[in-house]
Amino acid sequence: MKFAPLVLSNLRRKRLRTALTLLSITVAFILFGYLAAIRVGLGAGVQVAGADRLFVRHRVSIAQPLPISYLDRIKRVPGVRAAIHQSWFGGIYQEAKNFFPQMAVDPEPFLDMYPEFVLPEEQKLAWLRTRNGAIVGRSTATRFGFKVGDHIPLQATIWRREDGGVMWDFEIVGIYDGADRGTDTSQFFFWYDYLEEGRAFGKGLVGWYVVKVDNPDRAAEVAKLIDDEFVNSSDEVKAETERAFISGWVNQIGDIGLIIRAILTAVFFTILLVAGNTIAQSVRERTQELGVLKALGFTNRQVLCLVFAESCMISCLGGFLGLGIALLLISAGDPTGGALPVFYVPVRDVVYGACISVGLGLVTGFFPALRAMRLEIAESLRQA
Repeated sequence: MKFAPLVLSNLRRKRLRTALTLLSITVAFILFGYLAAIRVGLGAGVQVAGADRLFVRHRVSIAQPLPISYLDRIKRVPGVRAAIHQSWFGGIYQEAKNFFPQMAVDPEPFLDMYPEFVLPEEQKLAWLRTRNGAIVGRSTATRFGFKVGDHIPLQATIWRREDGGVMWDFEIVGIYDGADRGTDTSQFFFWYDYLEEGRAFGKGLVGWYVVKVDNPDRAAEVAKLIDDEFVNSSDEVKAETERAFISGWVNQIGDIGLIIRAILTAVFFTILLVAGNTIAQSVRERTQELGVLKALGFTNRQVLCLVFAESCMISCLGGFLGLGIALLLISAGDPTGGALPVFYVPVRDVVYGACISVGLGLVTGFFPALRAMRLEIAESLRQA
């Protein structure tokens, strides 16, 4: 710490150059924070997906429905503790851009299957007794200003009504929160019976099944038993872990992790060159001064540490500033207007970003510090 004034004075020597380098690093880490939040948003549910839950869909495609009669057969498969069904609704609220997932479910077994959806007891009881009742996640409720007691009309894109109409009326009876920060609170759930009795076609069909197994370690084995149960039937199924299904669904738009890593690699490689050039030029400009320091008694190790301290200071200052700004901006909400179900930077990514900033300082300062350490006093003083 006793050399801090010396390091600061060196950084103030070329203030514009230092400011531009600092700004470049700050912007890079703001981008890092946003990309981390986007990755979490696109993969919402993967980290909190139940290890003891299986997802059972039609073998051909998730768009192909399954008979509701499969529910009892799935429950009789050895290793299955519970099973529920869900059906995609796909309605439009006011206009097409106002998208949020809507599913028809059986309320009580659904809430038992998903303990991470936290609903007040009085709202749960209200849902169980309200035929056209629906519950909505906190993020979607906040996005559209939904309140308990509101009636929400949804325009059907798939399930037309028996009377030929396309508008379905739902009463918001509950707003659920997530037990974990990564829980998807963008969804909208309503009674399957309400859909079944009112739709013009597709009666007796559901979208998919969710199965809870007795032992998570036997999930793959139970999935195979479920597949075998319906082999050679008119509607064969494919069972897989919930995490595998969600990951596969996200990866339909591409390998999100690979895309984000590629962007960040390009950005930080560029910043590495910029910051490295700044430190190297600074050391070259101070060749004589470094020789004077050595003549005054500074050891090679102290000179090495001095240059490393300078590079780490500018890197860490820019990195921590960028992360702080990113966290502040991201806490203000999703800039996409709710298109992402969750939007935050995980603690592990904040720690990872801090480590990158330190690593960036060490890498950019390595060669200039090595050059400064090897500098001979006589040679440096001749370069006056």
